[in-house]
Amino acid sequence: MSSPSASRFSLTLAACALLALPAFGSSQARIVRLSDVQGSVQINKNTGVGFENAFVNFPITQGTQLRTRDTGRAEIEFEDGSSMRIGPNTSVDFSTLSLADSGARISQVNLTGGIAYVNWLAKSGDEFTLNFSHEKLTLDRPAHFRIDDSANLASLAVFKGDIDVDSPTGQVKVEKKKTANFDAADGDKYKIESKIEEDPLDSWDREASAYHDEYAKNQASSPYGYGLSDLNYYGSFNNIPGYGMMWQPFFTGVGWDPFMDGAWGFYPGMGYMFASAYPWGWLPYRYGNWMFVPNYGWMWQPGGWSTWTPVPHYTASTAAPIHALVPPTGTVKTVAVGHGGVVTPTLTSSRMVLNRGSAGMGIARGSLGNLGHLNHQVAKSGSAEVHPQPAFANTSPARWAAFNNGGSRGSMEGASGRGSTGRSAPMGHESSMGHAPSSAGHSSTGGGHR
Repeated sequence: MSSPSASRFSLTLAACALLALPAFGSSQARIVRLSDVQGSVQINKNTGVGFENAFVNFPITQGTQLRTRDTGRAEIEFEDGSSMRIGPNTSVDFSTLSLADSGARISQVNLTGGIAYVNWLAKSGDEFTLNFSHEKLTLDRPAHFRIDDSANLASLAVFKGDIDVDSPTGQVKVEKKKTANFDAADGDKYKIESKIEEDPLDSWDREASAYHDEYAKNQASSPYGYGLSDLNYYGSFNNIPGYGMMWQPFFTGVGWDPFMDGAWGFYPGMGYMFASAYPWGWLPYRYGNWMFVPNYGWMWQPGGWSTWTPVPHYTASTAAPIHALVPPTGTVKTVAVGHGGVVTPTLTSSRMVLNRGSAGMGIARGSLGNLGHLNHQVAKSGSAEVHPQPAFANTSPARWAAFNNGGSRGSMEGASGRGSTGRSAPMGHESSMGHAPSSAGHSSTGGGHR
């Protein structure tokens, strides 16, 4: 089997993805991703059991409800990489996630209370509607905004773009860097302010948006934007002789099993779907195929873009054990596998140890710079102590700006000394790969409201 070049792979990926519709089978149903979970987040999948604990990488289908408690925050990624983030004590339901006959994506979300941020990229023909208080906004163009919906007052702050709002008092145009306040206690009268008051959660939204911008750049042509940034932060693509372009997470070993930790979630009409507990665990578990490569370990081969799969594909190997993916029976409750669907804490610990075989588990998005460099060190010594930064906390936006410009974000100590910052290779671009072919394991190299 020939090994395509990185540039050829990138073009092939874009071409295949553009021909595919990210739907479940041949239906017009759509499935989006619960891409980040911090603190107490619950999900209602319409199974009849009510709300359950939500885990990262749970699929979100039409009719799904999400809610957060005092410590909860969550992010939802749509197929093109558009995102919605919800803060503490917030409830949303996804009343419509469908495809029009033209192939355009139709999304309608109801915010029934709390605070939400939307960064909508607006691919051609797609439509996004958000209902809040007594108002409704519909987007067919890019926009980035915040809505804070309390009992009597709803506030819409627009960071980017212009937004038209349908209100009981008429249509209201809210321009960039302005805020509209709707008073539900006074007939939904509104007032436009020529400024945006900073909210404590704004820095979280800014940093999460910057993370996606940084690690998913140059991927705008693909409708599969959800999950790309995490692949590029937590691992790297490499051209493997005899196999072609493959992806592998950092901090793996030949004994690592990609299916050892996660959860099975039941969805009416679709059955059980497997959700990986790894923070990067979306695209490799929805498309393509896992293969065991001698001297390297389990690696993911992209492909199969025309069909969204509820149960990951893999090629069985006698060279390595693997947890068989067998959906549970006799219950509609969420069923944990291994450590279950790990919940990421709101803030990372000030000290943690990276071990070979962890595959990025426990590393919060953006909390450490240059995971590829750390990966080399862990491959040599087996572990390394690191001091991560808080992950997208309520902090100054200057910290993320410094990281993007090559400044330090997080540090490492141990036998190998301190690490430097940088970023892993983006999807479709080769990076250098070093590996330990022995049983000791394998390691490969490679991460303001605008």
